[in-house]
Amino acid sequence: MPNGVVHYNQDDGVATITLNRPESLNSMSDELMQDLSSALDRVREDEAVRVAVITGEGRGFCSGADLNNAAEQPEQADANEATASMGDFFNPALAALHNCPVPTVARVNGVAAGGGMGLALACDVTIAVRSSFFVATFGPRLGIVPDLGSTWSLPRRAGRSRAMGMAMLGDRISAEQAADWGLIWKCVDDDQLD
Repeated sequence: MPNGVVHYNQDDGVATITLNRPESLNSMSDELMQDLSSALDRVREDEAVRVAVITGEGRGFCSGADLNNAAEQPEQADANEATASMGDFFNPALAALHNCPVPTVARVNGVAAGGGMGLALACDVTIAVRSSFFVATFGPRLGIVPDLGSTWSLPRRAGRSRAMGMAMLGDRISAEQAADWGLIWKCVDDDQLD
C-alpha cells in the first residue's frame, strides 16, 4: 500500500503501518480506517511478521475522526451516517487490531486525540515522544461517548478517576504524565523513538 493513506512496510519481521494523512494530523477517514484494516490483514497473513508497529506520518500520530467532511457538508452529517461509518470502517479496524496474532506497538510521534488516542491505547504497548500528548475530545468538545475502545482502555490503564476526568474535561495529558499514570508504557525523548 505505498500510495494510499496507510503505508505498509515489512522488514526483518517488523511490520510498520504508517497513517499517511499528515495534512490533517492523520485524521481517521473511512478510507484510512479501511486501509488500516487491510494492513492488519497483511500482518495476520504474513508468517514472517513478529511485531506490528503503528505510527503517523509527519508531526502527529492521529488527531481522531476526520470532521472536515461533516463541517463542509453539515446536511449530510447525520447520526445514521456516523453510525454506518463506525460499523463499516472503524469497528472492523479496531477488531483487526485486537485480533492481531502478533504484538502491536503504537509509536506515538505527536498528537493522539479522540479516536487517535483510542487507537494508540488499543495497541499492546504504547510508546510516545516527550512532545506528544493525549486528549479525549469526545465529551467536552463533541458531546459524544469516547470511541475506538477508549471507554474500555482508559479506566484499565489509568484508573477510573483519571479516565472520567479525561473523558469529561478534555485536559491535554503530556506523554510524560501518561507514562506516570500507566496510560502508556514509556515516554522517550523525541530523537529516541526509532
